[in-house]
Amino acid sequence: MDTKAIRQKLYDYIRNADDKKVKAIYTIVEGDIDHVNEWWNDKDFILEIERRSADLKSGKDKGISWADFKNGLPKENS
Repeated sequence: MDTKAIRQKLYDYIRNADDKKVKAIYTIVEGDIDHVNEWWNDKDFILEIERRSADLKSGKDKGISWADFKNGLPKENS
C-alpha cells in the first residue's frame, strides 16, 4: 500500500474513531506533532532558510518569477 492510501485510511479511521482511540493515537504521535509545529526552534532548519534567503538576495540563486512558477503548475481539468 502506498503512502497516499495509508494517509487516506488513517484520515478516515481517525474521523470516525471514538474519543479513547483518538487520544491513544495522539499520545503516540504527540512528540512528532509538536516538533513539526515548532519549526522556529529547529536551528538547522533556520540556518537553511537563512542560507537560501542570502543566496536569493546576493543573486547566487536566481530563483524563478511568480509568473513562471504559476505557468509551470499543472492545469486543472486538462
